[in-house]
Amino acid sequence: MMQRFICTISYDGTLFSGYQVQPNKRTVQSEIEAVLTKLHKGSHIRITASGRTDAGVHARGQVIHFDSPLQIPEDRWVKALHSLLPDDIAVQRVEKAPPGFHARFDASGKEYRYFVNLADSKDPFTRHYQYQYGYPLDIVQMKAAAAYLVGTHDFTSFCSAKTEVEDRVRTISMITIERDGDLLTFRFAGNGFLYNMVRILVGTLLETGRGLRQPSDMESILAGKDRSLAGKTAAAHGLYLWEVFY
Repeated sequence: MMQRFICTISYDGTLFSGYQVQPNKRTVQSEIEAVLTKLHKGSHIRITASGRTDAGVHARGQVIHFDSPLQIPEDRWVKALHSLLPDDIAVQRVEKAPPGFHARFDASGKEYRYFVNLADSKDPFTRHYQYQYGYPLDIVQMKAAAAYLVGTHDFTSFCSAKTEVEDRVRTISMITIERDGDLLTFRFAGNGFLYNMVRILVGTLLETGRGLRQPSDMESILAGKDRSLAGKTAAAHGLYLWEVFY
């Protein structure tokens, strides 16, 4: 009898070509499916995630589901998976799913965080986990710009030109920007995010902090529905999928 399991995982995206399986590339999905296949004596077990992450992007609270006939207690699943998974993937917990649960379609929202190192000198120990950005920033101006972005908008200007979905209306419920020493932390929560949306939002807000844009420019950028109106796409390695809400 098949049972569906919910699995919350974390991973260091540095050495992955993203989450989703790609031919001849190392991905989070392929690593986990290989381990599950081994645990199931060669039977391929497919996993489904709340969403994809790009190459270099990290996750603290990615959620996946998979179906299995194995009668393994929930706490033993974590140990079994950890015994075979590489060191850059960790399983936080495994639990039985309620009937009909789907990791992607049942998600009601997500939180992403983005970390920026504002130190003048490079830090070799954070180079894969924080975006080095050595420009003076006006945090007050950045927060004022972020206020224009909270709410329900068409975020066409803030997503990659490669975005395939036609409906680009999303609701951002929270944006916070906090500085602690040389560490600048962005938090974004919303009901969904488009391809590269958080990274483009960060890039645009950083340009505002440098005085290259005004906070009120966010209105015309949103209204223009044109990717070329927004700022640069911030580097992948500063981004973390922090939590998925159900």
